[in-house]
Amino acid sequence: MILKDYLYELPDDRIARYPLADRSDSKLLYYNQGAIEDRIFHQIPTVLPPKSLLVFNDTKVIPARLVMHKETGARIEIFLLEPVLPSSLHEEVMGAKSSTRWRAMIGNAKKWKEGTKLELSIDDVKFNAFRNNGNTVTFSWTTELTFSEVLLKIGEIPLPPYLGREATEDDIPRYQTVYSKHEGAVAAPTAGLHFTDQVIDEISKTGITKDFLTLHVSAGTFQPIKSENVKDHPMHQEQIVIKKSNVLNLLDHETIIPVGTTSMRTLESLYWFGQLLATNKNSPFFITKDTAYQFDGPIARKESLENVLEYMEMHGFNSIGGNTEIFIYPGYKMRMCDGLITNFHQPGSTLILLVAALLGEDWKDVYNHALQNNYRFLSYGDSSLLIP
Repeated sequence: MILKDYLYELPDDRIARYPLADRSDSKLLYYNQGAIEDRIFHQIPTVLPPKSLLVFNDTKVIPARLVMHKETGARIEIFLLEPVLPSSLHEEVMGAKSSTRWRAMIGNAKKWKEGTKLELSIDDVKFNAFRNNGNTVTFSWTTELTFSEVLLKIGEIPLPPYLGREATEDDIPRYQTVYSKHEGAVAAPTAGLHFTDQVIDEISKTGITKDFLTLHVSAGTFQPIKSENVKDHPMHQEQIVIKKSNVLNLLDHETIIPVGTTSMRTLESLYWFGQLLATNKNSPFFITKDTAYQFDGPIARKESLENVLEYMEMHGFNSIGGNTEIFIYPGYKMRMCDGLITNFHQPGSTLILLVAALLGEDWKDVYNHALQNNYRFLSYGDSSLLIP
């Protein structure tokens, strides 16, 4: 599977660098079994499959970009990737007081020696960053504030690098879904950025069921594929939280439509966890990039979900956490998802591969139509509803 087969030319002026004034005024490309129509996003309640289950990712973007300076004036940028201490769970770390440790990307790392610290004071907060070995950083602060509250004072919203601009005050609410809840993402689940409370209310009136699960989007979502054979690409790992109510809702519906690639990755990972439980009832909830390609005769969706439900009931869990590196590329068969709401993605990205897995060669028709009809691309761009 060659990378050049999933490239297309994206003119710079088609990248949406700022959001529209009204979230739901975005264009909506409606692809239904080969046919393409142009709509406006607020019309989506009229084209969603009847009686479907719409699954949202309720992760919340954190101000994960920290800019600090050495006494010499050297600028050091710290981009939070994943928590290490006092826990690897985002929610526990965001509620921590006094100190935390994270794995991070460090800009200008050569100027910041291991075993030294940076200091920053804002309002009544004295904040320290100590560089451990490699790219782990220990943060400490002097007040009773939680790490979440400290980040709101000193951190910045981490806009995608391809926007080529600094975050503004307007980005704080706009690079966040209206239903965001659980802190931990360093990138927004952008398919959800088009939804307003009014659109969600209109969807409810149609009889379509809504559900919310959590995948904390990592910076790896922007990592370009550099290998000529896309299968050699090292996939990033992301943290998932699934509730028992999610599993029951999924068992209750025939048609499942994820809002965004992160929701799709979560749902498909959940399926493979159920498959792993079929062979080992104590299997850890960890889906590698190759897990989905190791089974000759995968089980039915219903059986997989029942395995997960049995596992949760056996352990008395109302929710379970897991990690996924799932890699969805052409040849993959969707096990849980019957469509997708998503934005338009970068050429040669893992997200293009996911769309191509869903639509086959028709992904090219979808993208050609979007390019020829003035659709806006990437995180702040327009949307699509894809029904294969």
